[in-house]
Amino acid sequence: MSEALVFADGRVALEGQVFRAALGRGGVRQHKEEGDGATPAGLLMLRRVLFRADRLPPPTCAVPRAPLAPDDGWCDDPTSRLYNHEIRLPNEAHHEALWRDDALYDVIGVLGWNDAPVERGRGSAIFLHISRPDFAPTDGCIALPRADLLTLLARGLTALRVLVG
Repeated sequence: MSEALVFADGRVALEGQVFRAALGRGGVRQHKEEGDGATPAGLLMLRRVLFRADRLPPPTCAVPRAPLAPDDGWCDDPTSRLYNHEIRLPNEAHHEALWRDDALYDVIGVLGWNDAPVERGRGSAIFLHISRPDFAPTDGCIALPRADLLTLLARGLTALRVLVG
């Protein structure tokens, strides 16, 4: 198991190397709620990695991986029975499309947040993904430049410990 530390100022440390990351616009919080834009504090296990096979080869990683499809989405609707689950589009429930025109979701690490069991309204779709070039805040995810994200995965990343303050 390879666990990275994520600091509230956007530093990610693994095996003596430090990377820069974008975190949620709502900061890092112990008590995450749907729509607050916060990155949840605590131990987030890397459940699996999804990737755009039309844009890059399968990333080297220590967890299961699968290619994305154009109809992949993630339900972020607390009123839906599918809340905080991967879904197929189109779907009536409010959702996020995982197949994007930009590169942000070319690699997605699905993080174990509010998934065992799912609690409605506690937050959904907390991913490890590619950052914007200016490191603009996310809606709660942890985002790094593509090369850094692939480096972390190749080093056997299996968890991120997100620290408050």
